[in-house]
Amino acid sequence: MYEAIKHSDVEVNGVRLHVAEQGEGPLVLLLHGFPESWYSWRHQFAPLAAAGYRVVAPDQRGYARSEQPESVDAYTLLHLVGDVTALIGALGEERAVVVGHDWGAPVAWTTAALRPDLVRGVAGLSVPPVPVGGPPPLQTYRENYGEGFYQIYFQEPGRADAELAADVKASLRRILAGTTPDGKPRPWVVPEGKTLLDTIPEPERLPGWLTDADLDVFAADYARHGERAFTGGLNWYRNVDRSAELLAPFIGVTVEVPALYMAGEQDLVNAMLPPGALEYLLGRLPRLHRSVRLPDTGHWTQQERPAEVTEALLDFLKHLDS
Repeated sequence: MYEAIKHSDVEVNGVRLHVAEQGEGPLVLLLHGFPESWYSWRHQFAPLAAAGYRVVAPDQRGYARSEQPESVDAYTLLHLVGDVTALIGALGEERAVVVGHDWGAPVAWTTAALRPDLVRGVAGLSVPPVPVGGPPPLQTYRENYGEGFYQIYFQEPGRADAELAADVKASLRRILAGTTPDGKPRPWVVPEGKTLLDTIPEPERLPGWLTDADLDVFAADYARHGERAFTGGLNWYRNVDRSAELLAPFIGVTVEVPALYMAGEQDLVNAMLPPGALEYLLGRLPRLHRSVRLPDTGHWTQQERPAEVTEALLDFLKHLDS
């Protein structure tokens, strides 16, 4: 089914990134989140390519088939934006439409804010355009959710890494399939004395959008890094305060390029937003094309609702081209 997707390696900023690619035409970059890879966009490749676009999805820095820099400090948001801007050039292009899901969304939003000369349009899935810079996030998380909040839990080097890497496929199965929508989105908090995976039940069955073969693809790519299978992605979380500090000179910068936002109504990110926050954040997008809310949809937007996400992306791309 995915035979038409080509795979190669590209070096950007001294880091080797694996990229999956299909089609010819204007460049569309698809940026995954945690814990995912290029494969989370598997349903979008063929229709976007058929519509006349060059679709490229990298394994981002530290993930899956891409290289993992050793230093924790090598995963700030500025490093990740730098990878995107360098990748556009390394692919022989001058501009791109940048689409991001989960952690890929802040990378996409920030790239659009800081380098609008390179970004024709930007789309964020699941995570709205949080302002660049600002106060350190971890203290706010502690105050609102306690020490067990998953992003606080991730801060201790080696702890979540070892738990998740002990059985890569089982960890991915629990995170992707064990957090299906139940009508009550809530923050992910680890009770004292429990482990990360204790908070996610082993699913009785896989949801219709995720097969055992899909998990095999994700797991095989992650397992390449052995006991550091998840360390690259976890290091993104370990830089949230440092990223805010480094981006302080850009406080007040807004996203001025055409934009699209999509999210599931049962996304756990919704539970973390105070009333009115989403409307405020989307109000920072003066050229917002659409805000799409997907009913009965959780966090894994483009995997759970591939047809709807692809349709919205094609509509956005058509809007840009016209």
